[in-house]
Amino acid sequence: MGRVGTVDTLTSTVGPTLWQRARRRLRSSWRLHVLIAPAAIFFLIFNYAPMYGVQIAFKDFVPSRGIWGSEWTGFDHFERFFKSFYFWRLLTNTLALSLYQLALFPLPIILALSINEVKHKFFKRFSQTLTYAPHFVSTVVVVGMLFTFMDLRTGLVNHVITLFGFEPIQFMQDPGWFRHIYVWSGIWQNLGWGTIIYLAALAGVNPELHQAAQVDGASRLRRIIHVNLPAIAPTVVVLFVLEFGHFMSIGFEKVLLMNNPLNAATSDIIQTFVYQAGLLQAQYSYAAAVGLFDSVINIALLVIVNQLARKFSETSLW
Repeated sequence: MGRVGTVDTLTSTVGPTLWQRARRRLRSSWRLHVLIAPAAIFFLIFNYAPMYGVQIAFKDFVPSRGIWGSEWTGFDHFERFFKSFYFWRLLTNTLALSLYQLALFPLPIILALSINEVKHKFFKRFSQTLTYAPHFVSTVVVVGMLFTFMDLRTGLVNHVITLFGFEPIQFMQDPGWFRHIYVWSGIWQNLGWGTIIYLAALAGVNPELHQAAQVDGASRLRRIIHVNLPAIAPTVVVLFVLEFGHFMSIGFEKVLLMNNPLNAATSDIIQTFVYQAGLLQAQYSYAAAVGLFDSVINIALLVIVNQLARKFSETSLW
């Protein structure tokens, strides 16, 4: 009896176990768990379950033998990729496009701050609609428009160039123009859509802060710098960190559609190489190894940038 009493005393002192607390939370919030279940199941099936197949990057995968029956090769495919003559070209082109896009990261912030300062309601809504609309245009259509407008003989852009007395330019075939066309057409397509989150953050700024700044004699520019920017700074940091989560994952479809033998010197990137090696040449293990290398870089950059954001801004994803 004394021992049982001692156990009961210890149990009452320690409190409920972790499993008991989890069951209580589940009972009290089961509706929320049911609500999130479809999304959790979706990611489990389509994002986490396929990670089982990553092991083919370390094997000589033969479909007839299956994953387990294929011979283990270790890091042979990675070494083959690192020693290949096209490794540095693929890596350089991928990094160049990624850094080019990253350099233009502030543009949606600037546009959101500008739209937020518009006082005329009709013009504000018209501006928002005008900048959002290109986001809903298919990537295939956008690339088709680029080829049409920049055609050497019939393109509108070259007609304007020749009108001013200059020679027409082969925009879609010139490697020097590929990155500029790719990045700036992407800005045109997604700039307005990228401002939505920033505008939502700006809507939460307390108007009394602006009133107090006006009383102190602050101009509109100073109020943007000292009131609006600090208010949306946490949102900017989080989105900047997320941007590094797919730093190496450039828009594969658009690059593939714009790629041709004449501009391949700058348009060949890791994603298109994975497509060519894996699907067109049936080198499944080799393509999986290259894709895994790309994903590891993304994860490493995400973790590093998140830690830096936490250290310098006290805002991070985790």
